[in-house]
Amino acid sequence: MGDSCTRSTPTRSASSAGRSARTAASNRSASSRVCRRRWQGSPQAERVGVVIVSRGFSGKRREAPADRVPPGQYVTDDFPVLSAGPTPHTPLEEWTFEIRGGAEPVSWTWDELRALPSETITTDIHCVTRWSKLDTAWEGVAVDTLLEAVDHDAGYALAFCDGGYTTNLPLEDLVDGKAWVAYRYGGEELDPEHGGPARLLVPHLYFWKSAKWVRGLELRDEDEPGFWESNGYHLRGDPWLEQRYWGD
Repeated sequence: MGDSCTRSTPTRSASSAGRSARTAASNRSASSRVCRRRWQGSPQAERVGVVIVSRGFSGKRREAPADRVPPGQYVTDDFPVLSAGPTPHTPLEEWTFEIRGGAEPVSWTWDELRALPSETITTDIHCVTRWSKLDTAWEGVAVDTLLEAVDHDAGYALAFCDGGYTTNLPLEDLVDGKAWVAYRYGGEELDPEHGGPARLLVPHLYFWKSAKWVRGLELRDEDEPGFWESNGYHLRGDPWLEQRYWGD
């Protein structure tokens, strides 16, 4: 994707529980099809191995503002679903989020995560399958907030999720107000179909990097491909550079 495109910057507002707002920043009964695929040579594939696709919400393609939509994308009012496996349903009392790879691992229960200062984010999202959805509204905890509790000097992270899914990210794509652990969408608790109870939100990269059902980050010194990256997808996934697949 061309560097000349104007990027849509997430609009954020912060709320705090006991301190000042931060300035840095069930499945639905929609019709679905299940495609069973065998990915050769991938240990993650042995655990996942199923791709589930559904349209999510109804809507139509609409005119794409050139300054907000990366090359090769179209705008939709739908929220399609693409999952590398069945939708997990972890009881909230058993749910934790953990950051590993620092001097000591740090974890939060669901209640502890929800007690952290939250931010609301309005942003555009772009899927590698070429749809874009504008002005999506989220609420969650900035990854910056979580990393304040971790002593580390890592350069990369591997997000890990319920169901065995992983995706890799340079740490610079997770900090300075670029990423969140999101638990609300459109003013409501995040639906399991769309990654609830919590998903990673990294809207400046293709949406497969915004890992659903996220359970933590493993900090690393070197970049290690995750599930889709081990099966032909680009290591970083910048939509403005059309980094969809290996070699892009």
